[in-house]
Amino acid sequence: MAFGLIAVTVVIVFVDRNGYRDSNDAAHHYGINLVDAIYYSTVTLSTTGYGDIAPVSSTARLINAFVITPLRVAFLVLLIGTTLELVAAQGRRTFRIARWRQSMNNHVVIVGYGTKGRSAVETLVNNGTERDLIVVVDQGSQAVSEAHADGLAVVTGDATRREVLQRAGVAEAKQVIITTDRDDSNVLATLTTRQLNADAWIVASVREHENASLMKQSGANSVITSSDAVGRLLGLSSMSPTLGTVMEDLLTYGEGLEVAERDLLVSEVGQQPQSLPDQVIAVVRDEVVHHYFDPVVTQLARGDRLVVVRPAKELPWAPRPGTHGEETEEE
Repeated sequence: MAFGLIAVTVVIVFVDRNGYRDSNDAAHHYGINLVDAIYYSTVTLSTTGYGDIAPVSSTARLINAFVITPLRVAFLVLLIGTTLELVAAQGRRTFRIARWRQSMNNHVVIVGYGTKGRSAVETLVNNGTERDLIVVVDQGSQAVSEAHADGLAVVTGDATRREVLQRAGVAEAKQVIITTDRDDSNVLATLTTRQLNADAWIVASVREHENASLMKQSGANSVITSSDAVGRLLGLSSMSPTLGTVMEDLLTYGEGLEVAERDLLVSEVGQQPQSLPDQVIAVVRDEVVHHYFDPVVTQLARGDRLVVVRPAKELPWAPRPGTHGEETEEE
């Protein structure tokens, strides 16, 4: 835009070139050439104003007063505004990172801000996690820009390097989600994360199934195989379009049905999983996941958590509507 304003000014000055005079011209001839027009336009718009070339005709002076002066103002506003915008953006980033560092505890670290990383952040935010508690680690300029634009604190660097993960506060993190596009990078990042934090819940993605066991041995609590998941969904959709549609619905956030985990209500203690209003598909007891038909969980007990299928409009962590005033079993 700045070059466009200069070009417009050059054209205006050159068209009226006979109305200008160059004081360096010994013969004091009226008129300037194209190079003079470019020179005059740049020093005029930048308010340098050496005074060696000046408008002398009435037309040239009127054009300078009512056309070039507004262009000069627009040029300065453009440059100053861009500078202030950059300074303000950098200030916001610095403030966000400083605020994050002050409360850096039990936060979530996202390693890799590609398609999977962005989807993970969106799911976390939609399920109640504050953006201030999410830190992104990536070394790609586009990913870093997108993370900043999404209002997230960002640590720029290679997540396989120990100092980069330390800057992200992995040692104090509650959860770490590792989603780079390379399985070897994911394994190394998982190993380093587990060394820095023995208690963090680490979820990692792998592209190939044969790397899942290696990821588990590296310290990941949960491993998602992207190629297998996509392949299963493709196979289900080909064999049963209806089943494929249901599975796609469950995987799509905010639409139709959702899989959620919630606390057990006081009134539900001692009941069978099948008798609850929610469609219970699993029961978590003593950190072990049981299917709803498992004899071990025939009767629900204190400390159980339920994995249910419910409408997407209901909060995944909240008791089902209709149980107003009821306390969870833990409460």
